[in-house]
Amino acid sequence: MMWLTQGLIPSYKTIANFRKDNPKALQTIFKEFSLLLKHLKLITGEIVAVDGAYLRANASKNTLIMKKTVKKDIAKINEDIKNYMTILETTDKENSEVNLHISKDDIQNLKDKKESLKKDLDLLESLGKEQLNITDKDASVMSKPAHNLMAYNSQIAVDNTFKFIVTTDISTNGHDLDQLHNMATKTKEVIDNPNMIVTADKGYYSSVEIKKCVDDGIETIVPLRNTATKKKIKDARFSKNQFTYNHKDDCYICPNNQILSNSNTQYKRGNRMLDVYRLSSKLCKACPLKSSCLSDKTNYKQMYRWEHESIIDTYTTKMNTKEAKDIVKKRGSIVEHPFGTIKRTLGWDHFLVRSKKKVLGENALIMFTYNFRRLLNLIGIELFKKLCLAIKNKDLTQITKDIEEYILVFGLYMVYFLQYIFYFQNYQKKIVFLRKQFELLL
Repeated sequence: MMWLTQGLIPSYKTIANFRKDNPKALQTIFKEFSLLLKHLKLITGEIVAVDGAYLRANASKNTLIMKKTVKKDIAKINEDIKNYMTILETTDKENSEVNLHISKDDIQNLKDKKESLKKDLDLLESLGKEQLNITDKDASVMSKPAHNLMAYNSQIAVDNTFKFIVTTDISTNGHDLDQLHNMATKTKEVIDNPNMIVTADKGYYSSVEIKKCVDDGIETIVPLRNTATKKKIKDARFSKNQFTYNHKDDCYICPNNQILSNSNTQYKRGNRMLDVYRLSSKLCKACPLKSSCLSDKTNYKQMYRWEHESIIDTYTTKMNTKEAKDIVKKRGSIVEHPFGTIKRTLGWDHFLVRSKKKVLGENALIMFTYNFRRLLNLIGIELFKKLCLAIKNKDLTQITKDIEEYILVFGLYMVYFLQYIFYFQNYQKKIVFLRKQFELLL
């Protein structure tokens, strides 16, 4: 091909522009490749693990505007100007000559900076944002244990069978609380397995997200965020776990066996409506356990229960089963390694494009590269050539059987190889042991 084109090669700018100008096409390529893997039975959807990672954006923290910081800087400038004017007024009254180490130009610079900061604040107010990066308006500051960085939260769902990435997405939030249903739905579109189980770490646990998955018939296994056991009365005030809910009478029973009745009022917290349960102040004042339940300024006990809490109760019971705990243990081995492979083996470091729309395309390209390389490592070049011909002929029946046979034979070969290695290691240990025994006899 190089000879036919007389050494003509695309410039780096051509490749960069293609990636920048075709984000939708890159996302489509990734999805079509995932569907191909499903048709080849390399993605089964029995267990799918979801995880996210902060991937560095093409933006600097120096171009970041934060509402909290802007307000603080404006207050500091106002204070500096006020102090200067106070000193100037004092020196004028006393007719003294004092070197203030500050000129009118410095004051004007402070006023100009204040105007610039006010424009930044007005911009944040108009956009309804707490922060904005001038270079990439969709990137956000995300916190890691060691440092903060301008980044996007890249989400992936990985199949348990051969560890292929089923679907991917980008979030601009520095947390995963709103991503469980989103990733589960995208995974279901690709796999369409009624018995699919989606698992994730406890960072994804949200009662609202769990309800959405239940409503859509998606089985989820996510550890509860509140894993603390019941506290002893003498250690601290009673937690919610120590109040028993009575489903039949719709009430809570406190540790002193008193009933907290439904007050028929609701309290809105975020996007959830909570029912309010109360116990009379008369009973609370006479309770011998009051010091372990209420503060000195509180007259009565009040509890809140989400209107769909019964779903979470059922979910909590499920999470205490052995099957759920076993799946949680598998999660790390399924989904943790792709990001490490992408960064270390593939050498990818950060996004090169800007804005969420374009980043979605580059992210899809990265995940497609991972899947493509993993497929080549799994089936080899010869089978991949046959696969290309099968796709051209629009008949995947025979190649699917060939891939199954190849993987089965290769798996058996690896078993025999590992058995041989294990036998050889034990043989070596026996030789060393017999040699030592012989030396002791001598």
